[in-house]
Amino acid sequence: MSLPEITNPAALECRECHARYPVEPLTICEECFGPLEPAYDLEAVDGVVFRKHVEAGPATLWRYEALLPGGPGIDRVDLGGGFTPLRRADRLGERLGIERLWIKDDSVNPSNSFKDRVVSVAITMARAFGFEAVSCASTGNLANATAAHAAKAGIPAFVFVPEDLELAKILATEAYGAKVVAVKGNYDDVNRLCSEVAEALPWAFINVNMRPYYAEGSKSLGFEVTEQLGWRLPDQVVVPVASGALMTKVHRAFRELVDIAAVEDRPYRISGAQAEGCAPVADAFRAGASEVRPVKPNTIAKSLAIGNPADGWYAVQTARTTRGAIDACTEAEVIEGVRLLAETEGVFTETAGGVTIAVLKRLREAGVIRSDEETVALITGNGYKTVEALEGILEPTFRVAPDLDEFLEALGG
Repeated sequence: MSLPEITNPAALECRECHARYPVEPLTICEECFGPLEPAYDLEAVDGVVFRKHVEAGPATLWRYEALLPGGPGIDRVDLGGGFTPLRRADRLGERLGIERLWIKDDSVNPSNSFKDRVVSVAITMARAFGFEAVSCASTGNLANATAAHAAKAGIPAFVFVPEDLELAKILATEAYGAKVVAVKGNYDDVNRLCSEVAEALPWAFINVNMRPYYAEGSKSLGFEVTEQLGWRLPDQVVVPVASGALMTKVHRAFRELVDIAAVEDRPYRISGAQAEGCAPVADAFRAGASEVRPVKPNTIAKSLAIGNPADGWYAVQTARTTRGAIDACTEAEVIEGVRLLAETEGVFTETAGGVTIAVLKRLREAGVIRSDEETVALITGNGYKTVEALEGILEPTFRVAPDLDEFLEALGG
């Protein structure tokens, strides 16, 4: 089979020793075993031209094609993910004491989470490399996105998930036609199994052998925030932390825009949010540690329940480099965060978004976020995926017979 020429990125580069490799399905540096990530020829990208190209491009993440993996002749697998609303959150901001607060609402993506971004890039590259089946290890949202994009591309999909995953995520994945493998264990057990399967079978594993390209899709969130603010960097961004990749990639997106002179450089802070039931990155940050120690997840925020986060240490470095913070909230605060966002801004988020809002509140109360700072909170998934988290907590306000007098009496009471 003749494969298209992949011209972007220019190479894969090790984060640690900066050794360079061809653009192939590689993940680990042979010299120092550090992680590989795409490297672009930024000197060849003019910021003014880049902005004009973006603004004339599609209303999807692919409007930023110059700084995403791909190239001429690459057939993209695109369901229309990205370019989601940046919502001014005045009512929530008033409750939290933040004068200029924005919600980046990725709950409205095609499969209802930000994972549509990363999967669109990863499956596009997988098909360009000639893979004929795709797979992933997932806490739910990635499973949905992988299944949806595989269906669009006509590629078989096999997704591996913890067996106690939220039912809505499992059913949606199966509805797209993917084969679901429920693993007896947590996400870290699932991930270990997938690493072994990736060695045994010629499949493109979205977050294993395709990880360098998969993670790049997250940059589009940073690009969009900047564009939607009028091509300027915010003061503060609060990001939910699972593997830690999203937090690092938002930072990378900001730096790339500065490097090509698409935006003016200015100080900004990137902060992370975890739940106490799975907070290895927050624990490391708060302790001033030099490593992230794995934990056993136990939280209702299942999409963030990664006890051994692959990019955890890089997330800690991102927070320290930008003078941000990483904090964690209780399970009760997770639910409070879901309800607070819904009742103030009409955005119903999954439990991961509840974590983001709860930590946003914590950071404001601790003075990490000042009242006058322009702040963006990333909401990465839809609440209809995790409604069981609210069972037994929210009940009908009234229970009445189909009788007007009884209703009026209950209403008056």
